[in-house]
Amino acid sequence: MIRTLKVLSLLLAYPTREIKAAASEFARVLEAEGHLPEARRAPLRRLAAQFGERDLFDLEERYVLLFDRTRSLSLHLFEHVHGESRDRGQAMVELGELYAANGLEMPANELPDYLPLFLEFLATRPAPEAREYLADIAHIVAALGERLRKRKSIYAEVFAAIEALAGMKAEPVEIAELLERPDDDPHDLEALDRVWEEAPVTFGGAPGPDASASCGPDRVAAQIRAGRRPPPAGPGETREDRQG
Repeated sequence: MIRTLKVLSLLLAYPTREIKAAASEFARVLEAEGHLPEARRAPLRRLAAQFGERDLFDLEERYVLLFDRTRSLSLHLFEHVHGESRDRGQAMVELGELYAANGLEMPANELPDYLPLFLEFLATRPAPEAREYLADIAHIVAALGERLRKRKSIYAEVFAAIEALAGMKAEPVEIAELLERPDDDPHDLEALDRVWEEAPVTFGGAPGPDASASCGPDRVAAQIRAGRRPPPAGPGETREDRQG
């Protein structure tokens, strides 16, 4: 599953000449690993072909309009959970510490909750653990996929593939809660200006010696799912209880 996750990460990353050049290999990699059914691989082949055929500027423009100028399609996971609350900064710190504790070096110009980076991290984990993390973000993935389908965007197929890898569907009520939030218009420049005027989320500090213990899968799962309306779990509730 390692290479499949890496391909999905690259398909969701900002288009570069390197990704454009490598895209011709994506279909072969997905077929060789065989973790996705043909129904999910076929549209990914079409997307990869677009990377090879279309001008890089066009690919960049499409990406920016979808994911950078449309907050409701943000690829930053905590945007859909914590919004601009102060909890988001702490969640960023803990996710960054988890990466560091497991040997993933974060790019200096990227936030830890960026979905392509998260998928890159999962590619370093055993398959059962990776699927567990994917299940934790299933409601976010499903909501983003639905919004992209409404826009008739081929990027929706990447999110369908992530759902398939997770091996489970998010609860409809969880997806509905996210979809209730306003959808943005990337051509509304005034709204875009308001987004840029908001104070950026800050986080930092080197991971402490106990980072791997204090920020394990359960802790990160709690941060990802913290935006739900139900009350927090009781002290005796397990991860399985939370997921039903």
